[in-house]
Amino acid sequence: MTDLHTVELHTDPRGFATLWLNRADKNNAFNAQMIRELIIALDDVQADTRLRFMVIRGRGKHFSAGADLAWMQQSANLDYNTNLDDARELAELMYNLAKLKIPTLAVVQGAAYGGALGLISCCDMAIGTEDAQFCLSEVRIGLAPAVISPFVVQAIGERAARRYALTAERFSGLRAREIGLLAECYPAAEFEQQIDQWIDTLLLNSPQAMRASKDLLREVGNGALTPALRRYCENAIARIRVSPEGQEGLRAFLEKRAPAWQSEQADAAQSNKKEPRP
Repeated sequence: MTDLHTVELHTDPRGFATLWLNRADKNNAFNAQMIRELIIALDDVQADTRLRFMVIRGRGKHFSAGADLAWMQQSANLDYNTNLDDARELAELMYNLAKLKIPTLAVVQGAAYGGALGLISCCDMAIGTEDAQFCLSEVRIGLAPAVISPFVVQAIGERAARRYALTAERFSGLRAREIGLLAECYPAAEFEQQIDQWIDTLLLNSPQAMRASKDLLREVGNGALTPALRRYCENAIARIRVSPEGQEGLRAFLEKRAPAWQSEQADAAQSNKKEPRP
């Protein structure tokens, strides 16, 4: 595993990874090192064929306060081309996360400002606490949410994105659920229990089928009904039906038993009880 300092990557024996933002003393604010290490960690996740899905979380009170103040101060003294290199690095992070082959779940508590909101938008699903605070804060300091904007618009829609990018209003976890940024939000006291339930639910599913479904939904995009899309969808269901996990899932359903991937994760869960959680 690559040596990382601002993030942590843990692999659960049941077959999923947890990627932790680990600058709690700085409220997990992004700097150049963290962005680079997130890219490296995602490369490690992409290369690990054992993984079913990934959870991304923040250590401490906050998911992420956005950009690090010292990093922003440094950026203000850089020329256009150097700032362009920084923007390309951030874009690589966002695009790599959005295109990760396995499902991704963002888990949000405390503050999620600026680029952190982009990170959440790149994930397939997100949950948070009711009192979490979100903000596209860039215009307050004379900037724009440029690199993250395609992902934010996809997550919450153009109208809501215009409002929150132009006003820099803060909004709660409850509001984030209303506009589609969060799938669900929960009281802080029961949040860890709910996270475990989401993980258990994802572990019930065929790893290959989740990957195939993610590819399928990416291809469908805005849902334009073209002949090419029809052929793609026809081929997708045919491929998954004849795949090993597709065959196993159908047999298990007809024979009224648990499929092999559920038995495997149950065995791993038993061994995991003997080990402390990170």
